[in-house]
Amino acid sequence: MDGFEIPMFDPALLPAAAIRSAFEQSGLECTVCAILPAGVNPISSDAGDRRKALSHLKQCVEMTANLGVKVLGGPLYAPIGYFTGHRPTADEWQWATEAFQALGETLDACDVTIAIEPVNRSETFFLRTAKEALALCQAVGHPRVGVTIDTFHANIEEKNPAAAVLSLRDRLKHMHISENDRSLLGQGHVDFPGIVDALHAIGYQGYVMIEGFGFLPEVKDGPGALWAEREVSPMDIASQGAAYLRSLLHDPLNGH
Repeated sequence: MDGFEIPMFDPALLPAAAIRSAFEQSGLECTVCAILPAGVNPISSDAGDRRKALSHLKQCVEMTANLGVKVLGGPLYAPIGYFTGHRPTADEWQWATEAFQALGETLDACDVTIAIEPVNRSETFFLRTAKEALALCQAVGHPRVGVTIDTFHANIEEKNPAAAVLSLRDRLKHMHISENDRSLLGQGHVDFPGIVDALHAIGYQGYVMIEGFGFLPEVKDGPGALWAEREVSPMDIASQGAAYLRSLLHDPLNGH
């Protein structure tokens, strides 16, 4: 089933009814990816920030349900760019565990699965690899708490991204498919055939969402304006990427 992913920065700002109606009319499916704003931090040493973070996460889950969506992903353990100058501490690990455990009742009531995304070392110190994300899920111990693998980040942090996918088994709840430079799929060095083989091997039934950057001259404040190839548009990222992915997903041997 084809679909799109909606970014969620502030759940209160999303026009939920209009978005849900648009998806229902189009026949497309939808997922949500959220990031945490500064000061909304489940692993902060400030108890007030941690309480604010739990309230914010519950609002994100509830808004996801209001959109008619079943999967909420993202690096929801800390704001992007939050660093402390040390490795994760036992306290921080416990605070993250408690935060996601406290979400369990809301996840059940809303019929939403949360997929925690490890990101690379330039964006976090806390959760970078599938192994670390799996350990957090096991500590939380709730079936609706799983992992998103983003191949852009995995290409940096995993010794073998396909093996990372295999290691997660049923804890893998969502996939972000991205080339090593966020450009057109299949044009870089990410081993997408091997990753798709791994998805087939674990019987993955979730979404495979393309996440990349295209260039539009009129969009001057997005990441595509800084990094995208000028001849590659967002539509190219979506349409050519989808064609490439279908060629892999629909062939269990991936041509080799």
